[in-house]
Amino acid sequence: MRCLLCNGEMEKATVAYTVDRKGYHLFIEKLPAYVCSQCGERYFEEKEVEAIQNMIKALEEKLQDVLVAA
Repeated sequence: MRCLLCNGEMEKATVAYTVDRKGYHLFIEKLPAYVCSQCGERYFEEKEVEAIQNMIKALEEKLQDVLVAA
């Protein structure tokens, strides 16, 4: 697999992923990804992207529940 940015070789690795959104910070310590050995660009498979999106959605729902109850 080749990197879309620099055409370097992609290697399977475990990476950290962070997102800052709507007043919270989500940090995932170990997430499977393909990482370019040349430029460091990261690509995630569909199942990892879905898992991240599901975590964000669940967190936003919980935060909304807390804000409504306050």
